[in-house]
Amino acid sequence: MKLFVIGATGRTGQEIVQQALARGHHVTAFVRSPKSITLKNERLSVVKGNATDENQLFEAMQNHDAVISTLGPREVFKPSSLLNDSALAASSAMQRSGVKRLVVLSAAAHFPGIPNRIASFVLRNHMRDSLAMEKIVQANGLDWTIARPPRLTQEDSLNYRSREGAAPRMGFTLSRKAVAAFMLDAIEQKKHLRKIVGIAK
Repeated sequence: MKLFVIGATGRTGQEIVQQALARGHHVTAFVRSPKSITLKNERLSVVKGNATDENQLFEAMQNHDAVISTLGPREVFKPSSLLNDSALAASSAMQRSGVKRLVVLSAAAHFPGIPNRIASFVLRNHMRDSLAMEKIVQANGLDWTIARPPRLTQEDSLNYRSREGAAPRMGFTLSRKAVAAFMLDAIEQKKHLRKIVGIAK
């Protein structure tokens, strides 16, 4: 498959790129700073662009099978509309280019529960932005999946548990490798269409 990755230079995005290539896919990494991708592979294309610019996204994403976004805030405590603005631009670009499949990274803190309420308060600027992003994704008419992991770690594990519409029980962390594995599995297996999915260790 041809996969279009937004946020490919982030820690989760790098995992997506590496695992997708290892699975034999072609990957287009859409990034602000191409120099920050040092990986070399004949199936990897690196395209410079702004994730909130619909026309740049449209030009770059044509003839792809799916879009994966792992965008996150550079500074979680500062107000930002990056996720909201990118979701608007990407959704419009996908509709124009005919790419239907979208998998995006969000946060388990949007599920109900006391710990999540605390996290949502502490990270309220980021949470506001990611919830706005989710609403845009759900309303865009595409074949979307929203992945909501808990606190992300650098553990060397691909294992995850998933649950549609809720967080897996007693799931407090998840490795970035496992998040990438889930997002790629969802695309390859055509699973969780138009679903919010809780994932955890």
